[in-house]
Amino acid sequence: MGARPGGDVVAAGAYGKSLARLAAAGGKVKMLWQHDPAQPIGVWDEVREDGRGLFVRGRLLTEVRAACEALVLLRAGAIDGLSIGYRTLTADRSAAGRVLREVELWEVSLVTFPMLPEARARSGADSVPGDPDEDLALALAEGLRAAREMLA
Repeated sequence: MGARPGGDVVAAGAYGKSLARLAAAGGKVKMLWQHDPAQPIGVWDEVREDGRGLFVRGRLLTEVRAACEALVLLRAGAIDGLSIGYRTLTADRSAAGRVLREVELWEVSLVTFPMLPEARARSGADSVPGDPDEDLALALAEGLRAAREMLA
């Protein structure tokens, strides 16, 4: 297992219970700008853990000023990072850092500098069909898959 920035590695299945609790309560993982709880910029239409990691797909709400600015920056390639906000519920320590076994996922943010360099967003032609000003497909899967492989 190699070291990761911040020392945390998310184990397979760590998001499952949190996502199930949110769904049962009718709640959703929030989409924020730069982890700022005062700046929600869209909605996640799909949040799931798959064999590669955490996958999110959502829409920026371009009626929100910060979302419109984020979309322009994303399309220009000025930003492309994703980062999660969570609370650790269970974790193990290793020589490389913490292995997160269960987390309470609060939010996934568009950020300038993600803690996990592989956590990147896609938009535009890579997006789902629809209005190009509102559709946005974002995937954390590749970066979280890489982190998970370190556990094997």
